[in-house]
Amino acid sequence: MKFCPKCEVKLKNGDSGLQCPLCGYIEGQKVKQTKKIIDEEEPDFSLLAFEGTEGEDTNPTIKLDCEKCGHDEAVWWMFQTRSADEPTTRFYRCQKCKYTWRDYA
Repeated sequence: MKFCPKCEVKLKNGDSGLQCPLCGYIEGQKVKQTKKIIDEEEPDFSLLAFEGTEGEDTNPTIKLDCEKCGHDEAVWWMFQTRSADEPTTRFYRCQKCKYTWRDYA
């Protein structure tokens, strides 16, 4: 008894030998292998809280100078971006220019 290496379903006798009824794998047939290249870059966690102006009215504000324009009021939220034994990352978004920055504390 043999099983499909792709989906682990029992192979059945077909026209061209043992064949998987689920995915169509045929035993003995050459398989073309492909590699998927994943571009790894740091995820933008600031978008997970809210996009655009959505949700900004429900998050608390803080008196804090913007790093970009100098405005003194920003919306803030916290998000766990690292492992559980690390502190949370605080995000700030300027109310005027919408610039977003983070504080790892």
